[in-house]
Amino acid sequence: MYRYETHCHSSRCSRCAHCTPGELVQAYHKIGFAGLVLTDHFIHGNNCVDASLPWEKRMQCYYDACLEARQAAAGLDFDVLFGIEHAYGGGLEVLCYGIDLPFLLNNPDIPQLNIRKFADRVHEYGGLVIHAHPYRWAGADLQLPLDILDGIEVYNAGNPPDKNEMAQCLADESGLIRTAGSDLHHIAEPKLGTAGIALPYRVSTEADLVAALKRRDHSLILP
Repeated sequence: MYRYETHCHSSRCSRCAHCTPGELVQAYHKIGFAGLVLTDHFIHGNNCVDASLPWEKRMQCYYDACLEARQAAAGLDFDVLFGIEHAYGGGLEVLCYGIDLPFLLNNPDIPQLNIRKFADRVHEYGGLVIHAHPYRWAGADLQLPLDILDGIEVYNAGNPPDKNEMAQCLADESGLIRTAGSDLHHIAEPKLGTAGIALPYRVSTEADLVAALKRRDHSLILP
C-alpha cells in the first residue's frame, strides 16, 4: 500500500507552519510515505502571502511552494500534489483537491465567492471539496452544507477525539468520501505520519488523486 498525507502546511504560505516544503518532503519520505498533498492556508485563512500583490503573483506564491516541494522530491520516487485549505470563518474550512495554478489564475473573484459558488467552480473544474476537521471550533449549527461537499475529513490529528467521532457520524449519515490527515505544521510534531490515506497504487497527479478518492480505492491511516 502507498501512503499519502492529505493535509499539511508549509511556512512558505501558512503563517502557522514552521517547516519548508522541502523539509516536509524529506520527513515524509524518511518514514516511508509515497507522497503528500500540500494544502497551505489560502487567502481567507492563516496565510502569510502578501495580500497587496496582484492576483497572479499571489497565486504563483501558492503554487511555487508546491514546486519547491517537487524539486526536493526529485529523485526520491515521492509524489507531491497541489491543494489548498480554504477558510470561511468560524473554523469552517475545506480542503480542495484536483485544482492547479490555471484554476486559481482563471478565478480572480474567489475572494468574493460564497462557499457554494466556490464549490461549484471547483466541481466544474473536476476537483473535490472536503470538509476539513469538522466541529473543531464551530457549533453543529454552523457546519457546511453537505450537498456542496464531496467528502469529510473523519480523522484530523489536530482534532480532539470527540470531534473526530462526530465527524465519523457525519460521514456515516451522509455517505460522503472519508479522508484522514495529520494537519501537520512542523516536522517535529509527534503526529507526523499518524494519519492519511493508503492506496494500492501510486497517484502522481491531482487528477489521479481525485479519481482514486471518487472510486474509494483508499483506506484510512489512523493512529
